Amino acid sequence: MLEARNLWKNYGDTVVLERLNLSVAEGEFVTLVGASGCGKSTFLKLLLGTETASRGSLLLDGVPIASEPGPDRGIVFQQYSVFPHMTVLENLVAVRGFQQARLTGYLSGNARRAAEKEARQLLDQVGLGNACQRYPHELSGGMRQRLAIAQALLGKPRILLLDEPFGALDPGTRTDMHQLVLSLWREHRLTVFMVTHDLKEGFFLGTRLWVFDKVRHDPQAPAAFGASITYDLSVGDACPATCEQINDEIWPRPALVAV
Repeated sequence: MLEARNLWKNYGDTVVLERLNLSVAEGEFVTLVGASGCGKSTFLKLLLGTETASRGSLLLDGVPIASEPGPDRGIVFQQYSVFPHMTVLENLVAVRGFQQARLTGYLSGNARRAAEKEARQLLDQVGLGNACQRYPHELSGGMRQRLAIAQALLGKPRILLLDEPFGALDPGTRTDMHQLVLSLWREHRLTVFMVTHDLKEGFFLGTRLWVFDKVRHDPQAPAAFGASITYDLSVGDACPATCEQINDEIWPRPALVAV
């Protein structure tokens, strides 16, 4: 479904990603881990189409991926991307409105009734069926994130991109969101790419885990080299020793200093 061939991304003289070669089958759940600033979110932007590759190619079904966001790719950020002045139901109807009536986003008559019916069904799936008339400020963090996921799914995307979607949630809510995402992934037959800083979360949710890290360093020119994928693991391949090794490579323990 997705293939990268010698993919590079740089901003001016700063190289962010280098020499990415990968292929992903439809229906995989790929989690991306790595230190801050190593290009994970940049890779999601390349998939979304808000950034373009500096060198190499990124192909979807054998064709260069569109250089702008499209309905085949939905994204959920850590910060809730919802309209604060609209109710939960209105937020979803607005998404459908902007898809069908790009200039105004306004739907009326049968089109609006169909959009509301579709939105209510999706809200039931994400556990917000009883919150249709609430405003985002009346929702908990987990409920707002459920709404953001519903927005992303409304366009029936093939690919769902998750950029640290649970980082701001408490542990209990985070566990609930894990189960929700896994359920939606299976039900909607999505291909998922999710950035996380939690290695355990990456192994728990993903069928495949990528570690982004720099393999080349130049102290005199720290921006001269970018990150690549240093580990590409199926979940079944991961043993405790491998997890510990990855942890040490991504987030080195501080050296002990004698006092």
